[in-house]
Amino acid sequence: MRQNRAIQKGFAAALSAVLAAAFMTMTAFAQEPTPGYNSKIPESIMTPDKVETRIGTLEFFDGIPTKETAALLYDNLDFLRGVETFLNAMPATSLEALRLGQAALGAKNSNQVVIFDQLMDSNPLFLTGNTDTVYCLAFLDLKKDGPTVVEIPPGAGPGTTNDAFFRFVIDMGAPGPDKGKGGKYLILPPDFAGDVPEGYFTAKSTSWVNWIALRGFLVDGKPDAATKMWKDGLKIYPLAKASNPPSMEFISGSKKKFNTVHANDYHFFEELHTVIDREPIEMLDPELRGLFAAIGIQKGKPFAPDDRMKKLLTEAAAVANATSRALLWHERDESAFLYENSYWKMGFVGGSYEYLRDEGMGGRYQDARTHFYYFATVNTPMMAAKLVGKGSKYAWGYLDSKGNYLDGGKTYKLNLPKDPPAEKFISVVVYDPQTRSELQTDQPFPGKNNKRDKMIVNDDGSIDLYFGPKAPEGKEANWLQTVPGKGWFSLLRLYSPTEAWYDKTWRPGEIELVVKP
Repeated sequence: MRQNRAIQKGFAAALSAVLAAAFMTMTAFAQEPTPGYNSKIPESIMTPDKVETRIGTLEFFDGIPTKETAALLYDNLDFLRGVETFLNAMPATSLEALRLGQAALGAKNSNQVVIFDQLMDSNPLFLTGNTDTVYCLAFLDLKKDGPTVVEIPPGAGPGTTNDAFFRFVIDMGAPGPDKGKGGKYLILPPDFAGDVPEGYFTAKSTSWVNWIALRGFLVDGKPDAATKMWKDGLKIYPLAKASNPPSMEFISGSKKKFNTVHANDYHFFEELHTVIDREPIEMLDPELRGLFAAIGIQKGKPFAPDDRMKKLLTEAAAVANATSRALLWHERDESAFLYENSYWKMGFVGGSYEYLRDEGMGGRYQDARTHFYYFATVNTPMMAAKLVGKGSKYAWGYLDSKGNYLDGGKTYKLNLPKDPPAEKFISVVVYDPQTRSELQTDQPFPGKNNKRDKMIVNDDGSIDLYFGPKAPEGKEANWLQTVPGKGWFSLLRLYSPTEAWYDKTWRPGEIELVVKP
């Protein structure tokens, strides 16, 4: 009992001491008012009369910015919003550039399709297009045509429909609901409110414009069978004209020079305005619409920046373009790499076709979205999901084994081990870092495909590929040409990947600089 009383007295004494100290502090606080106030004001909520920052010296009178400081801050705010608009609106301008590129070839209606009947060579500017499949590309205009039918023939490879912000609408062909057996798809416009007819694989888009990207596989290394499949079996027409659909027109994109890449300068914002002004306002959430409107890009209003704003947006585009390239070539997210101690990088950083960080707990992974759309096209969950024996997987090599960028004036070697984990094919294609399109050299098809190309095979079953301005003696069959004074990077593609890709029991070698003795 005595011990308990002693403890209680000790606790009471300690509590009294704490309260006394707190009272003395409060008294002292009250007795030391901030000049101009009756009480002490925390420094953390005050603004000094002068602040040195990265944008210059900021000056205030009692927290009120001077006119000069306010002008500087508004310039900085408009510049920052211009940079953020570029980084966040890239999906829209990229798809718009594709639309304009196909229209330049004459594909202006949904029944006018661009087909790479002789494969895609290095003539067109097309973000990381491949040399290995027969592309069949179409655009829908749901505002003009209303609900639109897309008939997919049996045997089609991976196909996808994306909306005007490059978001997934529905897969078609092998990874789609028809599972490669063919079928009729119905794409509904965003304002559709009627009864959905039966007999179709149906999806509703958030935008008027939609891009359809279809692929067909080579047979015996040739595009003929896939080309015939598309020309005989692909049909696109408005549902309202199902009884008398317009004839299909197939426009060859092979060996043609045209551009499908968005601008990296001030014209980027003009491309974006075209999309925002055309599409339904509900296509984007208020946050993105507000960001774009802050620099003058708003539906129903002209985009007409004054000289000050145009100058700021021109600089913003330059900085944002450079930032996009930093995200590509100077990765700081270690999870973007496929293997430890390797510079092979995954195509979908973060592993989410919706670009969600940590399954959405981290919100939108904006850098991953910028990373992807700056150098690639097509958005489908099938590219992010694990699909053994189906779909496609990608990795890209952009640095050598020492972490240096790839120099077109030097010679490099890449070893691909035996038994590549792809049922359809594995290929390596070389690209230009400026255009992110196929590298233009004396080789019209800057790629190698293990099912199409006859290459020298090593005794252990592996294949060595060589990259350089000249073929190493005796290695011409395994050589991909590069250009002195230009950089390059490569994309490794696997169609219908097997388990060995996912469990990483098979992995490509690093890109090694060949040092001559």
